Amino acid sequence: MTAVKTEVTPGMFSLAEEKVSWRSTIVMAGFSLLILVVFGVFGRAGDVTFKISADSARFAIPAFVATSSGVNIAAGLVLVAMTAVAAWWVSRNKHVPLWWIVLFGAVALVGLLGWLGAGGTVPLAFLLGNAIVLAIPIIFGGLSGVMSERVGVVNISIEAQLLAGAFVGAVVGTLTGNLYVALAAAMIAGMLLGMVLAVFSVEYLADQIIVGVVLNVLVIGITNFLYSQWLVTDSDSTNFPGTLEIFRLPLLSDIPVLGPVLFENRITVFAAFIAVPLLWWVLFRSRLGLRARSVGEYPLAADTVGINVGRTRFWWVSLGGLLAGFGGAALTIGNVGAFGKEMTAGQGFIALAVVILGRWHPIYMSAAALLFGFSIILRVWANQVSPGIPTDFILMVPYLVTLIAVVGFVGKVRPPAADGKPYVKE
Repeated sequence: MTAVKTEVTPGMFSLAEEKVSWRSTIVMAGFSLLILVVFGVFGRAGDVTFKISADSARFAIPAFVATSSGVNIAAGLVLVAMTAVAAWWVSRNKHVPLWWIVLFGAVALVGLLGWLGAGGTVPLAFLLGNAIVLAIPIIFGGLSGVMSERVGVVNISIEAQLLAGAFVGAVVGTLTGNLYVALAAAMIAGMLLGMVLAVFSVEYLADQIIVGVVLNVLVIGITNFLYSQWLVTDSDSTNFPGTLEIFRLPLLSDIPVLGPVLFENRITVFAAFIAVPLLWWVLFRSRLGLRARSVGEYPLAADTVGINVGRTRFWWVSLGGLLAGFGGAALTIGNVGAFGKEMTAGQGFIALAVVILGRWHPIYMSAAALLFGFSIILRVWANQVSPGIPTDFILMVPYLVTLIAVVGFVGKVRPPAADGKPYVKE
């Protein structure tokens, strides 16, 4: 009995007595006042129409019309009440639940849309559907980052993997006329880059950050050269693959609002619905995932019990590159229909950010990617309906959202303990 008691350390008690931070509650209070006072009491004049269902919906929900200021006053009062509940939780030293923060964000978003859409229409189904489509490359890039960093390899080269997948997907799709062959080729291109990162990081113990940066610069240079010297000169026969067909799932696509948004999409979107929960299950519910996480947390212990650290890191990083290549193809043959110069536009770095924002968890990471996707389509839509708002401010929306989410709600995060640290077997 005495031996057991001596193992209790003071640090254990300090963790139990740690106070819950008021940071998220303060941020919630600031947003509540912004919606209630600035957007509500002193908001824009005019009615706003919330168009809930898409035009193609079989079971349409009638549009909702209200004054812009009235929507924000109502939303602001709800947010104030939700902030009060959050403050009560924190006062009792309890963390504000994640679902409460998500619900708070949804209500605040309704207020923002009501303010932006004053005097016009807010197409909710259009915004949600496009948010998912725009988030797909970021989700697959994020999955690549999760797979790499969970085994201890920092993957800065997600941008290169996405760009290579986008380029190869467009070119192969045009040359073969088969977009599914193009998908496979894009995945192979991303996997090859993942293998390069893995070999230099695992076998030669090179600095993982430097290798990732070099791969990014290399792929940008190669694709820019080929685009200007080859694709531009003969775009019809080299860079005109078209897009994958849209599948409509029977019955599910008829669900009001969410049906057309979720179940009337291209295969790239449906693949994300499968890949995200599948990776979650592999990581946290299977022996394979336990081995991978042990390599990323404590490679020496993993090696001691017989796990091949180098081989595990190599294959997880390589397969992560395969997923990023698929995400790159989702940009071209899954959305735009052609390759554009540097068309990833930093989405690989955004994917790296959502990996951290999502705490290296596939589902949380995907939620953060959807936040980015929505902020992108919101920026596009706001530019069209609210020309009075400075364009530069609207362009900052995705990055402001990230800063607010990280500083206000996420706070300090802990990566896998061996992330970025080469392992040398003694």
